[in-house]
Amino acid sequence: MASSSFYLLSVLLIVIASCAWATDPSPLQDFCVADKESPVRVNGFPCKDVKDVKVDDFFLAADLDKPRDTTMSKVKSNVTLINVMKLAGLNTLGISMARIDYAPQGQNPPHTHPRATEILTVLEGSLYVGFVTSNPDNKFISKLLNKGDVFVFPQGLIHFQFNPSHDKPAVAIAALNSQNPGAITISNAVFGSKPPIADNVLAKAFQVDKKVVDWLQAQFWEDNHN
Repeated sequence: MASSSFYLLSVLLIVIASCAWATDPSPLQDFCVADKESPVRVNGFPCKDVKDVKVDDFFLAADLDKPRDTTMSKVKSNVTLINVMKLAGLNTLGISMARIDYAPQGQNPPHTHPRATEILTVLEGSLYVGFVTSNPDNKFISKLLNKGDVFVFPQGLIHFQFNPSHDKPAVAIAALNSQNPGAITISNAVFGSKPPIADNVLAKAFQVDKKVVDWLQAQFWEDNHN
């Protein structure tokens, strides 16, 4: 009986521990400003010595009140991400944010954030948004958002935003629960990988002719993040 109870307790502790590490670990001190010059390699960044921390480690003149250029992107959008790479004070705090500008008919194409859930708020215009659940259901959940509306994209699920207007831009702000959420744009990853995935593999996966795959792989798959 005692050994059975010990086994169940061990399993419970493992489950709790795995849940605790599902997102960025909680900080063990007030802050841990990223020391990007350190030769030490850790999961994240090592801490800068507290005596060397300055107010600007927690500040960024990001100009997020100013519209971004969407004309240079084929998908007609521009994602301005503020993560630990741009703001050292975010290190270990488990949060980041982004401003997203959409031209008329612009989109933030289907992508995933492997390390974060995203909550998005529409500041201007309207957005058609959605995500797809995991296998085997692959249920598509979508909604037309208007100014002031909020929508959540669960961690790791493929999602997108699209501006349905033909003449008005849209703007959104997103918050993500990781200092470095990562982004995998599906089309870029599948058809723009380096080196390319074998065309016969993709032809069978998408049930299309290899010529279609070859044409897609020959396109320029750009990143709309900056």
